[in-house]
Amino acid sequence: HKIYDRLTRHLRLDTTLAVLFTLCLVSLGIAQDKAIDRSRSLVTEFVKENNIPGLSITIAQKGVITWSEGFGYADLEQQVEVIPSETKFRIGSVSKTLAATAIAQLVQAGKLDLDAPIQQYVPSFPRKKWDITIRQLAGHLAGIRHYRDREYLLNEKFMTVEDGLEIFKNDTLLFQPGTQYSYSSYAWNLISAAVENIAGQDFLGYMEQNIFAPVKMHATVPDHQDSVTLHRTRFYTLGNDNTVLNAPAVDNSYKWAGGGFLSTTEDLVRFGNAILQDKLVDADGVKELFAPQETSNGESTGYGIGWRRYEGPGGVWYGHSGGSVGGTTYFIVSPQEDMVVAIVSNLSSVNYDGLHFKIAGLFLR
Repeated sequence: HKIYDRLTRHLRLDTTLAVLFTLCLVSLGIAQDKAIDRSRSLVTEFVKENNIPGLSITIAQKGVITWSEGFGYADLEQQVEVIPSETKFRIGSVSKTLAATAIAQLVQAGKLDLDAPIQQYVPSFPRKKWDITIRQLAGHLAGIRHYRDREYLLNEKFMTVEDGLEIFKNDTLLFQPGTQYSYSSYAWNLISAAVENIAGQDFLGYMEQNIFAPVKMHATVPDHQDSVTLHRTRFYTLGNDNTVLNAPAVDNSYKWAGGGFLSTTEDLVRFGNAILQDKLVDADGVKELFAPQETSNGESTGYGIGWRRYEGPGGVWYGHSGGSVGGTTYFIVSPQEDMVVAIVSNLSSVNYDGLHFKIAGLFLR
């Protein structure tokens, strides 16, 4: 009788736990469905209000994609729909987070000193009044200038990373490195040249072999304007009367590291998960990438090594925005919530107005 009583008590307890567990799963499922429905409504309205041809969004929680959906068209003329796993968008400066991983890997391997003069790794770069380091370059503290005039619309093929340095390498620094923050995509041209010389291979080959392939980012590729790229979106801009126009042709071969990659939102989420799970760089390396740098007077820039710090739902987020000719991106990760959000459209100069954070907040409720 005693054995029977114990068994029945255990059975009743196990049944109760099973019921509670099932109810929790159902509750979570209902909450997630509500978050998706509300998010879908938000995005649908946003796309309509801003006359966006095509948009893709993907969200992952605890390493698993919980929502991924395309809106509108990758090609308006051919009515090709956006598919989050396939449609390749220009991700602009989000490319910097990818390139920053290469820096961290080389530091981790003991091949790169973030605080050594850049000429140690790129001897061809002219010496300036002051030394410049990769840490300063990666944090926009080096005094290297940004785009000038219509350089953003360059449509010229640059055969090598070194060729891309010709645009700015003889210009005077804007200020003494470390004293000011001044955003510069050209600084990342110099970083990619350093990666090539340290790794002993071309920058694009290094990125594919050491970053994209290991985490199955098979849709992330350089934006070779003169080549056919499967599932690459068309690129659009808005005219003065708010009509959708084809964006001008540009060639991004002069700035692979700073803004030259194509990707899908699902690939970006794979990358975000890999960063949060220390799969590409160890925990110390990720911490250094995220940590905001300071100017010489102790003022925080809010920007680490290729990653910006944001305040958002649930606490601190890290990531980057990306503005391209015919593309606008937001990519953010939350270590605290173990969450990744990637949103991309095929239209220039979209103001997301915090849409990425609004949607993240819905999934965290």
